[in-house]
Amino acid sequence: MNVTSTRPRLSVIGLGKLGSPMAAVFGVKGFDVVGVDLSSTFVSALNAGRAPVEEPQLQEFLDRAKGRIRATGDYEDAIRSTDITFIIVPTPSGPDRLFQNRYVVDAVERIGKALHNKSDYHVVVVTSTVMPGSTGGEIRAALERTSGRIVGENLGLCYNPEFIALGSVVRDMLFPDMILIGESDTRAGDMLEAVYRGSTESTPEFHRMNLVNAELCKISVNTFVTTKISYANMIADMCDHLPGADAHVVTRAVGADSRIGRKYLKPAIGYGGPCFPRDNKAFAALGRKLGVNCELAEATDRVNDHQLHRLMGAVEASVSPGQTIAVLGLSYKPHTGVVEESQGVSLAVMLAEAGYGVMVSDPMANDAGVAVLGTRADVFASAADAVANADAVVIMTPWPEFSEINWHSGLSAGQSRVVIDPWGIVETTETSGVKLVRLGRGDWRHASAAREAAA
Repeated sequence: MNVTSTRPRLSVIGLGKLGSPMAAVFGVKGFDVVGVDLSSTFVSALNAGRAPVEEPQLQEFLDRAKGRIRATGDYEDAIRSTDITFIIVPTPSGPDRLFQNRYVVDAVERIGKALHNKSDYHVVVVTSTVMPGSTGGEIRAALERTSGRIVGENLGLCYNPEFIALGSVVRDMLFPDMILIGESDTRAGDMLEAVYRGSTESTPEFHRMNLVNAELCKISVNTFVTTKISYANMIADMCDHLPGADAHVVTRAVGADSRIGRKYLKPAIGYGGPCFPRDNKAFAALGRKLGVNCELAEATDRVNDHQLHRLMGAVEASVSPGQTIAVLGLSYKPHTGVVEESQGVSLAVMLAEAGYGVMVSDPMANDAGVAVLGTRADVFASAADAVANADAVVIMTPWPEFSEINWHSGLSAGQSRVVIDPWGIVETTETSGVKLVRLGRGDWRHASAAREAAA
C-alpha cells in the first residue's frame, strides 16, 4: 500500500450527532480538521470549543483536540484547506422507503464548485448511508459536473459508512470491528485507509471494494442485526408460552455457537432508533424494486412490530384496567436522548389509548418524549418518583440507574406493585408487595392464567 508520509488534512461536512464526534476523534488523533455546517449555531459552538450536540465523551475529546479543529460555513475555505472531505449529512427515507440523496448531492455540488479553485488532488468520502448505486451514480455525476474533474484522474471518490450507535459514537469510532471502504481507485482508498490506521485504537479488518458492493454491505449488516434481534424476541415469545422456559438461558447457549454469536441475540423489546427500522425497510424496498425476494427482511419487521402487542399482553395480564403505569425509558437505547422509533414512547401512547394512567421518565429523553406524547403522560424527572406513584412499572430502556431503584418505594401496607422487566436487569427476587414479571420466561404467563382460573 502506498501511503504518503505526511498526514492529510481533513474536512467534515455536517456537524451533527455523527459529524461532530468524527471531527473530535480525528482531532485527538493528531489530524487537522475543518468542520463545515450550514448551521451558524453549530459552527459557533465548535469554534468556541463546545460540543454542538450531546454525546458521551464528545466534550472531553473536543477539549483534548483543542487547536486542531475549527469550523466554518464556507465550503471553499474548507476544501482549499484540506485534502480529504467526509460527507456525513442526513439521507431521509422517501415515500418508497428508499434513502434520498438530496442533502448529499447538495454537499457534493458545493464541494465540486470549491474544487474549481484548487488544483491539488482531493478525495471526497460519502459517509452518509445511501442506496446501492448512489455513489457511483448521481453523486459521482454531480461531483464531476460541478468540479470540472473526472473521478480517478485528480479526484478520488469513496463510500465509507460508519458502523456506530448513538450514545457510543466516540467509542465505536475508536474501536471498530471493520473499516469498509468503497473506492473509485486505489490511490483514494490508500489515503482513506491511512487515516483510519492513524485514528483507530483497535485492529479492525479493512474491507476495500468497489462502490456498489460497499453500499450493499452497509445496509446488509444492519439488516442482519435486526434479524438477530427479532429472532431472539421470537424465542422469547415462544418461551412465554412454555412453563419453565427461559429465553435468556436459551439465547446465551445458542449464541455460544461460533456460527451465530451472542451480539444482538438478546431477548428484550423491539429495535428502534434512526437506523435499524429504516435500513431494514430500505433493504426490503430495494429488493422489491429489483424484483428480488426479500421476505426475510419483511418478516423481521413484522416480528418487531409484534413486540409492542406482546408487551401490552403482559400489561393486561398483570395490571387491572385504569391503573397507573410508569414507563421507564423513552430513548431508543441508553446514553442518548433520541426517541426516533422509540418503543418506550410507542408503548406509552398505546397504554394511554387503552385507558391506563401513564407516567414516564428517562435520564436524557424527557423533553423529546414530551414533544411526542403531549398530555397523554405525566413526565417525572426522577424515575424513582415515577415508580413511587405507580401501580405498575414497565422498563423499556435498560439504563443502568434503573437497576438500582427501590421497587417498594411508596407502597403502604397491603399495597402491591407489578414490575415488568423485558431485559432481565432487575435482580431483586419477588418479595411481599412487588410482583416481578420477566418477559421471555414462561412462568409469568402461566401464573397469570392460573390466577384467572382461580378467580
